[in-house]
Amino acid sequence: MNSIQSNAPDISVTTPIDQALDRVKRVLFRPFNFERWVVIGFCAWLAQLGRVSGGGQFRTGSSEHSGNIHHELEQAREFVMNNLVWIVPVVALVVISLVALWVVLTWLSSRGKFMFLHCIALNAAEVRVPWNKYSVQGNSLCWFRIGLGLVSAVILLPLLALSAYSIIRMASHRALAVSDIVILSIATLGFVIIAIFLALIGKLTTDFVAPIMYLRGKKCLESWREFRGLLSARAGSFALFILMSIVLSIAISVMTWMVVLCTCCIACCFLAIPYIGTVLLLPVHVFTRAYALHFLAQFGPEYDVFPRETISVQPT
Repeated sequence: MNSIQSNAPDISVTTPIDQALDRVKRVLFRPFNFERWVVIGFCAWLAQLGRVSGGGQFRTGSSEHSGNIHHELEQAREFVMNNLVWIVPVVALVVISLVALWVVLTWLSSRGKFMFLHCIALNAAEVRVPWNKYSVQGNSLCWFRIGLGLVSAVILLPLLALSAYSIIRMASHRALAVSDIVILSIATLGFVIIAIFLALIGKLTTDFVAPIMYLRGKKCLESWREFRGLLSARAGSFALFILMSIVLSIAISVMTWMVVLCTCCIACCFLAIPYIGTVLLLPVHVFTRAYALHFLAQFGPEYDVFPRETISVQPT
C-alpha cells in the first residue's frame, strides 16, 4: 500500500479528460480513415453487446379498473392452472432461450472488450489479432460476469417479486396497509442499494480489472485481487472517478440529445440501428474507454497500457 501511495501521490480526475480527448484525435482523426473507423467501431460494438437502455411507463387506471384487479388476477390464476400442460414447457423454453442468448452475448462482449482495449492502447484497427491473443482473458472475464449476473438475479429477483407482491396486494384491496407499505419500502430500498453496488462492481471490472488482465495476462479473480490493493489504498480517488464519470455521462447524454433534436430526430433513427449507432458515436466510446485507462495509468508505469511510442506528441 505504501508503495502505491508513493508512486502515485497525486491522482487527478480531470487530467485524464484532456488525455482521453487527445487519444480520440490520434486513434480516429490522425489521419481519418473510414475503413479504420469501421473496424474499431466493430470492436466497440462487440464490446457493448448486451447493454440495453430503456424505460417504462407506469400507467394508472381508474378506480373502477382498480376494483377489478382482484377479479382479473383470479381469472389469470385459473387460466394458468387449467393450461399448465403447455404453459410450463413454453415458459421453460423461453427462459432457457433467453439465458442461452445472454450467455452468448456476455461471451462475445467479454472478448470484444479486450479487442476494443487493444485498438485504443496500441492505436490499431485489428480484429483477428486481439480476438486470438486475449482469448483466455476474455473467457475468464465472461465467467466472472456470468457469475456476477447470477448473483444479481438470486439477490434482486426475490426483492423485485416482493415489491410486486406488495403493490398487487395494495391494488387489489384498494387500501394502503402499513405492513404492505413497510415491505414495499424495505424491498425497494434494498433493491436499489444492492443494484448500485453490483453495478459498481461491474464498472470497476470493465474499467480497471480488464486493463490489469490485459497487462498481466492474468485471469479475472487474480486481477481483482491486485486491483483491490489499489482500491483500498486510494478509495477516495476512485470515488471521485465514479462521480466524474457520472458527470461526463450526463454531459455526453445532453450533447447527444441536442444533436438529435437539432436534426429533428433523424439522428435518433440512425443511432438506434445496431452497429451503425456505435460507429456514429465511436468518438464517445473511445473517449470513455480512454478516460478510465489514462486514470489508471496515473498509478504507475506498471498500470499504463499505452506503449511509450504511442504517447509521444505527434506533429500536426
